[in-house]
Amino acid sequence: MISLRFQPSTAGVLSASVSGAGFIKRCGLTKPRRTGRFGTMAMAAAPLEICVKASITTPNKLGDCPFCQRVLLTMEEKHVPYDMKMVDLSNKPEWFLKISAEGKVPVVKFDEKWIPDSDVITQSLEDKYPEPPLATPPEKASVGSKIFSTFIGFLKSKDPKDGTEQVLLDELSTFNDFLKENGPFINGEKISAADLSLAPKLYHMKIALGHFKNWSVPDSLSFLKSYMENVFSRESFKKTEAQTEDVIAGWRPKVMG
Repeated sequence: MISLRFQPSTAGVLSASVSGAGFIKRCGLTKPRRTGRFGTMAMAAAPLEICVKASITTPNKLGDCPFCQRVLLTMEEKHVPYDMKMVDLSNKPEWFLKISAEGKVPVVKFDEKWIPDSDVITQSLEDKYPEPPLATPPEKASVGSKIFSTFIGFLKSKDPKDGTEQVLLDELSTFNDFLKENGPFINGEKISAADLSLAPKLYHMKIALGHFKNWSVPDSLSFLKSYMENVFSRESFKKTEAQTEDVIAGWRPKVMG
């Protein structure tokens, strides 16, 4: 096991110890760094433990799960320190199956109890760490929610005339029009939970369709393109994004199958 701890966006390596435990824990600085961004309280909080997918291409790197990234983004944006346990999902260790009955990630430990499901986890984070608030108003919470499934449909399609590309373009166009009237983020001027859920999926869409279909978001969808560039360039996103080669490797079986 390699032991490291992350304080959001201020990572510092203390030590590394290797074992056969099958996971990597990320650990942080011994003395909390006091900054205007995080404040003393957030930096002093005990790190939350989170199990995430490990890279399948590079040892000791975060893997390509968009649902794991959603939770990590939420922790980063809320300045909540966390310990990551990276799980090899192709060879799940016994300790992991004891805390995740279905063998799925992410799972986070709240008050000595392991909680699965990114929807439940991010709501728990909002309840336990209300500042800064990330909740999206109910009337906007589902904006862009159909993009991921239509992206997968187009990615897996082997018939260029089956209409799956147009279905995706229709969803992207609807989202582009929404951003034009309501942006730059889903809830206006500030990023919210809906953005943190959608952004990792758009990241996968960009990489997977670019690689397997030689496809990219049309220039005509300028508000969507600006949105993607804006979110992908955030410090929280850069710190939690999967490697391009992991995203490609992760989608390959679905494309080739």
